[in-house]
Amino acid sequence: MSTDAAEPLPPLDDILDTARVVALPLVTRFRGIDVREAVLFEGPEGWTEFSPFVEYDDAEAATWLAAAVDFGWMPQPAARRDAISVNATVPAVAAAQVAAVLARFDGCRTAKVKVAEPGQRLADDVERVRAVREAMGPEGRIRIDANGAWNVDEAEHAIHALAEFDLEYAEQPCASVEELAELRRRVKYMGIPIAADESVRKAADPLAVARAGAADLVVIKAQPLGGVRRALDIVAEAGLPAVVSSALDTSVGLSMGVALAAALPPARLRLRTGHRLAACGGRRRPVPRRAGRQARRGAGHGRARPPRRVRGARRAPRLVAGASGPVLRQAQQPGLKLSGRAEAQRAGVKLSGRA
Repeated sequence: MSTDAAEPLPPLDDILDTARVVALPLVTRFRGIDVREAVLFEGPEGWTEFSPFVEYDDAEAATWLAAAVDFGWMPQPAARRDAISVNATVPAVAAAQVAAVLARFDGCRTAKVKVAEPGQRLADDVERVRAVREAMGPEGRIRIDANGAWNVDEAEHAIHALAEFDLEYAEQPCASVEELAELRRRVKYMGIPIAADESVRKAADPLAVARAGAADLVVIKAQPLGGVRRALDIVAEAGLPAVVSSALDTSVGLSMGVALAAALPPARLRLRTGHRLAACGGRRRPVPRRAGRQARRGAGHGRARPPRRVRGARRAPRLVAGASGPVLRQAQQPGLKLSGRAEAQRAGVKLSGRA
């Protein structure tokens, strides 16, 4: 986490005064969880989100808190674009379920497919990716994400097996920087780029992967990297194209990702954005309109603003299916009510289903 000219932290009471805990059931089990929990609170710049995963230690969670405070209390970098493309995400489901998953992503022509799920075989991955290719046709783009589960030999074998489906890139196929560098050397002739995710956001040195020549592009997330500005600094120092991704955020956290994607220099935003950058209805939230059409983020740039009712609300965020995919749905839990599709469609950063 960056400590450069750190702004004073707001009083704890200011955070707790508006804090709302939400628990959102997942439509499809993802990352081994069925419910996503988050803390939402309001600062001078608008609503913000703190949602590290429960297994994270204090040091790692502190980076997520720094991002939340920065987004709620500090003006964000100016947007360099007014439209951002998004992609679908296909969990490690059976091939027969792929069409139903993709049907939730109105208009998306790029899919990120999870592979290397514990307890599954490479044959399961092949069939899943095959089903995605059949559903999206020859013009659709397919990315795979192994979350570092393969060793070098396994990754090389898997990429060979999946290459027939015209992969756009392979994300974090191996866990370590050294393994990524070796794998990149082995598969370079195939023309399939290697993307680094965990090797950036969970590393003590997020620039090591770039210095080692271990990746062709980096996947960046605002919360895990300490906020929008810190993520922009990492991209600038890495000197590699970037894909902006989310961390299974609510719509408030997704607004942070939108601000990051909108602020990246054009030369760096090679693939526009990552997965799940349009999820929830509500003021200044990314909301897909319908298949094949652009969705608009609410007025302003990069800010999550409070909905009509906040204090005392009795319903959790209403999450709208679409470019966000299969993950989040409405939860009947105490917390915020985020609603209002019309408000979300006012002028602002547009989200397109084409990534």
